[in-house]
Amino acid sequence: MKLGTALIQGRQQVAVLIFNDELYDANALMTALGDSAMQPLGRIAGVRGLSTIDLIENESTFLLLAQALEKEPGSFANARLVEKECRLIAPIPRPAKNVFCLGRNYADHIQEDNDSRGMNTELPKYPQFFTKPPTSVIGPDEAIVLDEKVTRRLDYEVELAVVIGRGGRDITAANAMDHVFGYTVLNDVTARDLQRRHDQWFKGKALDTSCPMGPFIVHASSVVDPHDLRIQLYVNDELRQDANTSSMIFKIPQIIESLSAGLTLEPGDIIATGTPSGVGYAMDPRQFLKAGDLIRCHVEKVGTVENVVRPAPSSD
Repeated sequence: MKLGTALIQGRQQVAVLIFNDELYDANALMTALGDSAMQPLGRIAGVRGLSTIDLIENESTFLLLAQALEKEPGSFANARLVEKECRLIAPIPRPAKNVFCLGRNYADHIQEDNDSRGMNTELPKYPQFFTKPPTSVIGPDEAIVLDEKVTRRLDYEVELAVVIGRGGRDITAANAMDHVFGYTVLNDVTARDLQRRHDQWFKGKALDTSCPMGPFIVHASSVVDPHDLRIQLYVNDELRQDANTSSMIFKIPQIIESLSAGLTLEPGDIIATGTPSGVGYAMDPRQFLKAGDLIRCHVEKVGTVENVVRPAPSSD
């Protein structure tokens, strides 16, 4: 089962469950189910409408809705959204905190970086974290803005992202997967010139529109092994990145254990797990993104998110 966020007629934002490629309004599903066990979320739905965070935080309610929908989809026809009147946006349109990201988590990506710069760095001994701000998040089919006054070396990085369900601090690797709600696809768009100029990762990875994600969150129960998924990225139908999440240096339990040490993770927190080789700056010659490029990121069993690069609006 999948969870997402949709805009209805370009305005109203609603949490949706996706079943057989059909979108169902989570609020309408709850009303149709009419189960007293749905409280107190039922009161929230009646006042302001459910968000994806509500259902991530209350996973048992999400599973109850999902199971009812899977068992008798015909009973919830009135909760189905009209496709032409709505569109999916980022599943968590405005994360409460920065998106946590992992750098240098695939050995082949480290090697291509070394080769491109004539260096010989070792594999990391511990996960290397940075973050992307909530303002960087966009959804499927939204534009990645290329502002050439700011950067002329915009690059791509396809990643599997983990969405935290049950929060906690000092989570052990043995218990880490119990804290995972699900997975989504993320593109860690990066301004390489800013990354080098500032000699750290944040600025070059924090620009507006630099964190496309979606198109939905696939519940963890639908992904048997997140460490055995094909991960790919295309630029204008040219395959640039093609790997498997089995090649991660640090697996998800280790990542969560390290990140949560002394740091509280909360429902809806997003962790991007790193990118494999094939990035533009390491190609010969280097291939940076340009206006008009179509970027398609795909993770097996999780989904595909597409975005077009657009030039920044003229200030004239």
